[in-house]
Amino acid sequence: MTARKVVIQRPGGYERLALEPLVIPTPKAGEVVVETEAIGVNYADCVIRMGLYASAKEFVGWPITPGFEFAGTVTAVGEGVTEFAPGRKVFGVTLFGGYSTHVVVPRHQLFPLPSRLEPAQAAGFPAVFLTAYYALFELAHPRPGANILVHSAAGGVGSALVQLGRVGGCRVVGVVGSSHKVETARAMGADVVIDKSREDLWKAAELAAPKGYDVVLDANGVTTLGQSYAHLASPGKLVIYGFHSMLPRQGGRPNWLKLAWDWLRTPRYNPLTLTNDNTSVLAFNLSYLFEQRDLLAEAMARMVVWVEEGKLVAPPVTRFPLDQVADAHRAIESGTTVGKLVLVP
Repeated sequence: MTARKVVIQRPGGYERLALEPLVIPTPKAGEVVVETEAIGVNYADCVIRMGLYASAKEFVGWPITPGFEFAGTVTAVGEGVTEFAPGRKVFGVTLFGGYSTHVVVPRHQLFPLPSRLEPAQAAGFPAVFLTAYYALFELAHPRPGANILVHSAAGGVGSALVQLGRVGGCRVVGVVGSSHKVETARAMGADVVIDKSREDLWKAAELAAPKGYDVVLDANGVTTLGQSYAHLASPGKLVIYGFHSMLPRQGGRPNWLKLAWDWLRTPRYNPLTLTNDNTSVLAFNLSYLFEQRDLLAEAMARMVVWVEEGKLVAPPVTRFPLDQVADAHRAIESGTTVGKLVLVP
């Protein structure tokens, strides 16, 4: 295999995604080099390409190689690494740099490949399931029997939220944007699936939980945030982890006028109102949590056990060759995909 990586020299559309030769890194003490077999694609990667991802600017700048997750085979280890040896099948997370035939990461960001997951499934597992885990179990803490509403329930994070909600003993209402996604949300374990392309989302949501939702998980942004908050129970928690509706579904470039208009229309939450409503609004960005080693280790250890027990399954996977990375970005931005997309070197 010729070593190479995807490099974005400056923000823009799909044409900015360029493949360049890679000098395979030499691991330092505590590091591991992995030859990738599959690389997870996340919507955040598109936001990075557009130049709108704050932590990418803060931690890396330009040029940048996107990518947060991967699976493959260990090829080299640094001094002090005893948990992994060359030839070991693994999967893991990286703070950018994942769109590459070879990645080097600290050993605490790497995990043995679960027996129930193929490399392509494992490559699409960490980012979405860690996002879902943090949203539910670190921020929302739903009690068994809680009603939770999951937007984009057939997507990567959405399908992970549905499954983890079921593991937590919750009643899960999933929302999908088109009819071909309904069965996926059901297969992931949603008790109720609302197809907003065929029915009024909020009327259906009220029918499914007349007293409101203990937790609503929303990455849509301005299109749903207001009503997501309005449909909370008392007490209830709105967890925000993205703003997809503010960004384009085609073309690959942000519409700055739309962004500005959507920013102006985005709800603002007054602490006095929150207190009187007996509700909470919580938000986070997973890329700022990479230094939380204990959290990362605990979350992944618990979820790998649930995978091996059959309580969690990988969402459907769609593969793209690494040199078709632009097609993968077009697909995930379109909002029509189901489950996870992965790149295959």
